Amino acid sequence: MAKKGNRIQVILECTEHKASGMPGMSRYITTKNRKNTTERLELRKYNPILKRYTIHKEIK
Repeated sequence: MAKKGNRIQVILECTEHKASGMPGMSRYITTKNRKNTTERLELRKYNPILKRYTIHKEIK
């Protein structure tokens, strides 16, 4: 029997890279619990193009 899960996949996109206008994109895929975390995620992740840690926000 399949589980009724509250965990969904979300895409995190770098905000600093998007604002800089440089080519390419830094995105990560992660999961979150829909019941516990209703607002959008914001995590500090590594951006390999900018070569530093930046804030990545949930899109869509």
